[in-house]
Amino acid sequence: MKILFFFLYLSLSSFIVVQVFSTGTSKAKENPFTAKASLIRYWNKHISNNLPKPPFLISKASPLNAIDLAKFTKLANQNALSSHVEYFCSLANLFCFIEDSSKPDVVGKRKQDADFAVYSSKSFSGYGTSRLGGFDSFKNYSDGLNTPNESFKKYSRESNGHREEFTSYAKYANVATDNFVNYGSSSTGGSGEFNNYQERVNVPNLRFTTYDSDGNNHKLSFSSYSSETNSGSEAFITYGKNGNAVPAEFTSYSDNTNTIGSSFTGYGELGNAPNNSFKAYGDSGNNPHNNFKSYGLADNSGINSFTSYRDSANVGDDSFQSYARNSNSGKVNFANYGKTFNVGNDTFKEYGKGSTGSTTVGFKIYGLDPSFKDYAKKGVTFAGYTNSSSKEILASRISGISVNRWVEPGKFFRESMLKQGNVMVMPDIGDKMPKRSFLPRWILSKLPFSTSRLSELREIFGAAENSSMEHVLFNALMECERPPSQGETKQCVGSVEDMIDFATLGLGHNITVRTTKNVKGSEQEIMIGKVKGINGGEVTKSVSCHQSLYPYLVYYCHSVPKVRVYEAEILDVKSQSKINHGAAICHLDTSAWSPSHGAFVALGSSPGRIEVCHWIFENDMTWTIAD
Repeated sequence: MKILFFFLYLSLSSFIVVQVFSTGTSKAKENPFTAKASLIRYWNKHISNNLPKPPFLISKASPLNAIDLAKFTKLANQNALSSHVEYFCSLANLFCFIEDSSKPDVVGKRKQDADFAVYSSKSFSGYGTSRLGGFDSFKNYSDGLNTPNESFKKYSRESNGHREEFTSYAKYANVATDNFVNYGSSSTGGSGEFNNYQERVNVPNLRFTTYDSDGNNHKLSFSSYSSETNSGSEAFITYGKNGNAVPAEFTSYSDNTNTIGSSFTGYGELGNAPNNSFKAYGDSGNNPHNNFKSYGLADNSGINSFTSYRDSANVGDDSFQSYARNSNSGKVNFANYGKTFNVGNDTFKEYGKGSTGSTTVGFKIYGLDPSFKDYAKKGVTFAGYTNSSSKEILASRISGISVNRWVEPGKFFRESMLKQGNVMVMPDIGDKMPKRSFLPRWILSKLPFSTSRLSELREIFGAAENSSMEHVLFNALMECERPPSQGETKQCVGSVEDMIDFATLGLGHNITVRTTKNVKGSEQEIMIGKVKGINGGEVTKSVSCHQSLYPYLVYYCHSVPKVRVYEAEILDVKSQSKINHGAAICHLDTSAWSPSHGAFVALGSSPGRIEVCHWIFENDMTWTIAD
């Protein structure tokens, strides 16, 4: 075999690269200057066993070749990546959502009924304007897309008796951006219905500007709106302003969400007999933030009802500023408001101040530790008001309060189910995140990763202020900067090398990593085949890593003490043939978990009383000491 070597010279300053070639019958080896080759060397140096390297993890290494790696490393050193962001995102396999670069298609005015089924990312300008009667349906619209981007401008404006229905809209999306400007403005009669709107979206970004303003009895209904979403924001600005008898119903709005933010500014302002109902709004959410500013300001005979608002949520933050101020004969009712498991923060400022007539405000079964500043002294009643005594808080934590909440079947299960021959439901374990790669450490080390440097990150990734991408950046950074729970060690990592460092710090160097092999069996009954307990089935510790939505691949890794980890064959129930190889983890100490955790809802218990098991979902992973 004759081998001819050419000298390779790699210069980060001049991008001069001369490739190494080999001739003959031997298979060409991977260029040693790629990010993947560097990762393999790092793995061999820091992990002390010779077990096969997991393809599912190695495949996530940066795809940059030696030339591009040198080029982008230099740009990162010069703080100049932003000038090549689209090129960088494409070659490095990143998730970059530059909203100004690709505007959605425009759909113009239309006088006939319309049925939009399995549609996506359109801009509706002047659609349905001045319609007399009729019905438009948006069903399964933009479902399952990574970044749906819709705009409804002057939709159904000045219409009479026109009905709009949004069903299963933008469901299962990653970053959904919807903008409703002058929607239903000056319309008479008719209705707008939003059912299962933006359900299970990672980062919803909704803006309703002058929605239904100057309307006359145009009924709006939001049912299962933004349910089970993760972070994101909704803004309602001058919603229903100057409206006449404009009823709005929010049912199961932002239910079971994680850190959702809603802002209502000028909502129902100067309205005549508005009727707004918030039922199960923010129910069972994790730290919801809601801001009502000038809500119902100077309206006439308005009726507002908040029922089971932020019920069973974990903390949360609500602000009511100038709510129902200067109103005439308004009626506001708060029933079972803010009954959170952990103390939230509620502020009522200038509430009902300056109102005339028989304005009444009622608080019934109201939650813990609110703040009332400069509110109306007449017509305000407090019944069943909860004081934040330590005994009551403690009792609520340990009583296993029943929560009316849906949890996907099979998402959590007991350890006894992991026995050969048992039949159980497997949840949807599929990865809903966009496909991305890690960044090489050389580039990663040059990028900021902090909420204090959010403006720099916006510039690097081309994210406009208050855009969906800014929310993506901010939400991931906030989660990574969250203080660890009691007994938890945590770190967010943007490279496999960083993940190895964190795992070996807690487990030593003789470790391995596992995940469930594929998604077969999801959302159906499966049979458990042979089961193997890691570490002989004894109690052990692990490091679990879960994806965060970010332009490059970021994992939230944390130490998990007192667990048992299992591998199990997953069989088809009918044929009993093997369809998958599952990894599962059982948490033995749940005493620090929230009483409202979905596991206790599904399994019917409370913190510290049971162990809780779950499958390792696609592209999540758990590290343990090697068997």
